[in-house]
Amino acid sequence: MFGQDIGIDLGTATVIAYVKGKGIVLREPSVVAVNNLTNEVLAVGHEARRMLGRTPGNIVATRPLRDGVISDYNVTEKMLKYFIHKIGGKFLFAPRIMICIPSQVTEVEKKAVIDAASNAGARKVYLIEEPIAAAIGAGIDISKPSGNMIVDIGGGTTDIAVISLGGSVVSSSIKVAGDKFDEYIVKYIKRRHNVIIGERTAEELKVNVGCVFPKFQDMEMDVRGRDLSTGLPKTITVYSSEMMEALEEPAMKIVEAVHAVLEKTPPELAADISDKGIYMTGGGCLIDGLDSLLQDRIGINVMIAEDAISCVAIGTGKALDNLDKIY
Repeated sequence: MFGQDIGIDLGTATVIAYVKGKGIVLREPSVVAVNNLTNEVLAVGHEARRMLGRTPGNIVATRPLRDGVISDYNVTEKMLKYFIHKIGGKFLFAPRIMICIPSQVTEVEKKAVIDAASNAGARKVYLIEEPIAAAIGAGIDISKPSGNMIVDIGGGTTDIAVISLGGSVVSSSIKVAGDKFDEYIVKYIKRRHNVIIGERTAEELKVNVGCVFPKFQDMEMDVRGRDLSTGLPKTITVYSSEMMEALEEPAMKIVEAVHAVLEKTPPELAADISDKGIYMTGGGCLIDGLDSLLQDRIGINVMIAEDAISCVAIGTGKALDNLDKIY
């Protein structure tokens, strides 16, 4: 296999990889199951995700990335090694890899990503800021002297940036995104129904009935959890109107962050954004009504990019073809 270029969206919740000429070749949860006694990796991706919250004492299913950055270096390296091998099998030459990172990471965090990818088998590692990769993936021409606003809502972070002439003019990154929505749902169900549910159940609720803007019709979903008063399993019905109540706080934090970035944006670029609208990317932006809520509060047209979940990975891969323009 000749060394090919790989673009990787190393997400807190999902790892997505893009290979030139092939498109998206991998989309797996960033979860690794490790045997504590032998330090051996037992499963990665989909298989490991099924083990979350269901493992015996000696096996730990963990997510090695938290809030958009590496929290467990060794496990991240093993995970990358597994995914790179899965994408290309045995390489004749090591691949060049471009990885996206949140816009406000420290030099230490950047070095951790570069080292992990190098040790996992990359010939050369490049980094790109998430909002810039998202803009390229969404098909926006960022090389012109014109303002574009991107709101990329992933699993661990929401990255907001105003991009012009290929770079970000104003950017902000907050640790409120998909995972935070799940946390708020778990807390709300516990408070409202006195029932404890797991992360995966919370995510199912978010995807199926979650919303942050009033809906015409109230939807419902049955979920199972543990009743705190009896300690026994219990089934409850949860409505989308309750989800709206549960998710109001984190959704408003994202709206406030967008507002804060707009306040710092130079007037000429702000005028461009007002004309073109705001682009939303990332899996977290697909929660029902988030675009309507943002449009309602900010007063600027909001559009969800075509393939919102894969935008960052596609942009990361395309950026490898235009290294001279970015570096």
